[in-house]
Amino acid sequence: MDKFLICGLGNPGDEYTGTRHNTGFMILDAFAEASNICFEDKRYGFVAKASIKGRKVILLKPTTFMNLSGNAVRYWLNAEKIDQSRLLVISDDVALPLGDFRLKASGSNGGHNGLGHIIQLIGDNYARLRVGIGNDYPRGRQVDWVLGHYSEEELKELQPTFDTSIEIIKSFVLQGINNTMNQFNKLGKRKSND
Repeated sequence: MDKFLICGLGNPGDEYTGTRHNTGFMILDAFAEASNICFEDKRYGFVAKASIKGRKVILLKPTTFMNLSGNAVRYWLNAEKIDQSRLLVISDDVALPLGDFRLKASGSNGGHNGLGHIIQLIGDNYARLRVGIGNDYPRGRQVDWVLGHYSEEELKELQPTFDTSIEIIKSFVLQGINNTMNQFNKLGKRKSND
């Protein structure tokens, strides 16, 4: 049976719920809600299982904290015998405007510690969906911004991106990363004045 691992990055714990750095968790929560499935507390993460047209999809929200996300990803790839080409990692990105997104088949960590740790453990050859959280913070205050909570307005603005992210996950599972990039990357830049 075809199996896929979709990992949303974030930090466990109530104090991190709804923070910008937990955008990956939030997207997986939205996917789980839309699919009517629940997460269970398992080794290295909260895990939910879904099926998309007969393909098995494992959703992973690591409980290792962001900087050690690779431990969870490596464990679940091995435990479920999933090939790295069937891994999609979803993370926040300060380099992109709020709500914009970028899909890539591989590449660097872009300064993101979670992506960096995954690369350290399994290499950089995995698909990632980076979702913009904006960078409207004073110099030197990036940590406060990233670990800050979204406002109601920001969450409203993000909703279309969350909906699109659910479609991206389905497309990745059914069509692979290249077709998914071709289909969705042109939608990733929503603000016409950039």
